[in-house]
Amino acid sequence: MTKKFTLLLVCFAISLPLFAENKYSKRLAESTTVLTTILDKHEIPQDVLDKAVCVLVYPGVKKVAVGIGATYGRGVLSCRTGNEMAGKWSAPAMYTLDTGSLGVQLGSTSTDYVLLVMTTRGANKVLSGKLKLGADANATAGPSSANAAGFNDPNVDILAYSQAKGLFAGVALGSASMGTDNDANKELYGKEIDAAQMVREGATPVPAAGKGLVDELNKTMSPRRK
Repeated sequence: MTKKFTLLLVCFAISLPLFAENKYSKRLAESTTVLTTILDKHEIPQDVLDKAVCVLVYPGVKKVAVGIGATYGRGVLSCRTGNEMAGKWSAPAMYTLDTGSLGVQLGSTSTDYVLLVMTTRGANKVLSGKLKLGADANATAGPSSANAAGFNDPNVDILAYSQAKGLFAGVALGSASMGTDNDANKELYGKEIDAAQMVREGATPVPAAGKGLVDELNKTMSPRRK
């Protein structure tokens, strides 16, 4: 009986890392799909994309409590590397999103979000590990290609876009909060990860599951920030 119990514990210990890897690989894959789908629509102005410092992708954000209206999601962040944040795109860091009482956009039960961080000021707030829109950074609905002759508002830190049921639009996220998903980052990289250090140094290897996301960013956006 003791041998069987020991064997069971060993099997459980082996399976945990594999479960975590599959879980976070799935999040990265879903985020890559969302990002690719939205960028392929060509609805976001190219000059906006080229000016972005960081990109956050939250796939399939859903309501988590009936009657309360809270929505909660998990996604990924990638930023331009280097002290000036003007280089290639970093390995992805896991992040969370809490939209409080905002509810799900466009009448759907599941919404994808893409947030473009447009200023180094906003990026520093995001990389600090905890950010509340409105209080820590100014955010607004992102312009579309049809109504943007060139975005250049230094007071706006973050531009937000959403997609639900195939409909795509800029979206206001009110006082939504976001922060680093520390447990997920530790499981993905096998050690404690500091998102700010990851971006500044640009030395963290991109995990296999995140390569598609980073390749999409490097392909679609200017290799150097404009």
